[in-house]
Amino acid sequence: MMRRIALLACLLLSFPFSAEALELTGEMEQGGLVIGRAEPGAKVSLDGMMLDVDESGTFAMGFDRDHGEGATLNIVYPDGRTETRALAIAKRDWQIQRVEGVPQKYVTPPPDAMAAIARGTKLKTEARKTRANGAWFTEDFIWPVTGPISGVFGSQRYYNGEPRRPHYGVDVAAKTGTPIVAPASGLVTLADMDMYFEGGLVFLDHGQGVTTLIMHMSRIDVKAGDFVKQGEVIGAVGGTGRATGPHLHWGMYWRGAYLDPQPLAGPMPENGGAAGGN
Repeated sequence: MMRRIALLACLLLSFPFSAEALELTGEMEQGGLVIGRAEPGAKVSLDGMMLDVDESGTFAMGFDRDHGEGATLNIVYPDGRTETRALAIAKRDWQIQRVEGVPQKYVTPPPDAMAAIARGTKLKTEARKTRANGAWFTEDFIWPVTGPISGVFGSQRYYNGEPRRPHYGVDVAAKTGTPIVAPASGLVTLADMDMYFEGGLVFLDHGQGVTTLIMHMSRIDVKAGDFVKQGEVIGAVGGTGRATGPHLHWGMYWRGAYLDPQPLAGPMPENGGAAGGN
């Protein structure tokens, strides 16, 4: 009898668990953030890039605006089992606007701005080198500011027939001085009021490199190294940098991929104005 029980136990251990060993939640699309949960101790890679996996097996991954139609996720479980998943990444349509007759000085920065641009690029590059240990990206994101949505992720303008950089964020119209709150908890990795393009800029790492970018701020109330909780005021709306007027620009990136924060926060509260679409 004992021999039969031992044999049955060996057979059960030789097959994969009946329960789902890997869970993926989020938008499997261009600009989407996906949260994964694997067995603790598992090693996970996306298209050959090793991902950060915390002690609970939680990890993040994202897909850039121009990501192709597929990706490959590989998992090595603690007992040596392996799994490969082919991911289908949905393509999105982007708003394209063509504007002709724009004076060149408004399209290309003047030569005397190069030093300021280089300074900002260096600061942003340094800030992106580290990834906070945490999984605050699993919180339900909230809007940093409420108001009418005036710009959406992925849109792109052509000035005088030349493509400009796509819009990597969502814009919310609001008055100068309107408080901005942290959409989720995280570690401040950059806080600077003097960026050429972004003006007042804050990077807030929500863990594993999932980072909020808040731009054009009139005031910054945090500094690099601060930990802020969701809902805490981090500064105020402004129109600093290359902005045509006061508004919130909320961007997000993960390990080089620009993500769309709008789906994470859900519909704009009714008192915030009507949300736009892509």
